This record gives sequence, C-alpha cells and structure tokens, in this order.
Amino acid sequence: MLAGLASVREKIIIKLTKLVNLTISVLAKRNSEDIRCKCICPPYKDVEGQIYKQNVSLKDCNCLHVVEPMPVEGKDVEAYCLRCECKYEERSSGTIKVTIIMYLSILGMLLLYMVYLTLLEPMLKRRLFGHSQLIQSDDDVGDQQPFANAHNVLSRSHSRPNMLNKVEHAQQRWRRQVQEQRKSVFDRHVVLS
Repeated sequence: MLAGLASVREKIIIKLTKLVNLTISVLAKRNSEDIRCKCICPPYKDVEGQIYKQNVSLKDCNCLHVVEPMPVEGKDVEAYCLRCECKYEERSSGTIKVTIIMYLSILGMLLLYMVYLTLLEPMLKRRLFGHSQLIQSDDDVGDQQPFANAHNVLSRSHSRPNMLNKVEHAQQRWRRQVQEQRKSVFDRHVVLS
C-alpha cells in the first residue's frame, strides 16, 4: 500500500515538474505578437477612420512607421499623422496560455470528479457493502441519501485503512448536515406560506 502511494507521489511530482518547465519555457520565449503598436486614426477629409497594427519596437511606434499604406499624400501626411493616436502594447501570450491550460486542467479534474461521484461511487458502494445492507425502509429514512448508513458499515469493516474511515465519516457528517439544512429550509418555507 505504501509503495503504491509513493509511486503516485512520484508521478505527481514528475507531472508538476513538467508543468513548471513548460511554464518557464513558454514565458522565456517572446512571440512577435506579444509586442505591437496600434494606431487609431479618425476620419480625415474623404479618408475613412481606420485602426493600424504593426509589430514594431517602442521607438518606432508612431504614425509614420505603423500606418502602411499611407492613405494621404504630400502635405496631408503630417496633418493626418497628428490626428492618429498611437499606443505601444505589450502582453505575455505565454502567461495567457499557461493560465488557460491550468484553468482547463482544473475544469477537467472537476468534471472527472463529478462523473466519479455520480456514476462510479454508487456502483462501488453497492459492490463493497452489498445491496441489501444499504437499503433502508422508507419509515426510517424519509428522503435521506440511500447510503446514509454507509459509515456504520465502514466502521464495522476492519479491512479499510483508518484514514479512509475518517474521510468517509466526514463525508457522511457533511451529508447529514446538508440534509438537516434542507429539511429546516423546507419546514420554514411551509411555516411562512
């Protein structure tokens, strides 16, 4: 049992190390799309307003280097460029990618956990405790969870490790509290009606 836990820990440490290395490598690389100059030029004479974007350095972030092709000619270029507002923008696409990957990973783990709770846990409990031990009469239970006595069965079985019994006990206590809260909310609702 301990050897199995050690191998699981090693796998988790290896995966976390890979994630950290990926994060560092992504952050170290600078993408040309991470820096740009954006010029917003309003309408001028018969030229419509437009937005121009170029991947240029901070010192070249002005109308003359970014606005291509220049919509006006000659003396109007200077007047046109004075009306344009150019801003240098910098972002970290690596950080954005890592954040999205982490978000999707957490979302995936939660989805898998939900599938486990809704599909696999009831089947495993039926197999572990036997179907006849978990069914209670409607008089005793009311509208409680079908596995309300699972903790009693767990505490009787000495084959399961102590930590799992504690976790199961905490889970059952939480379920009872939720059930009591639901019952009190519905009772109060009936009283207020």
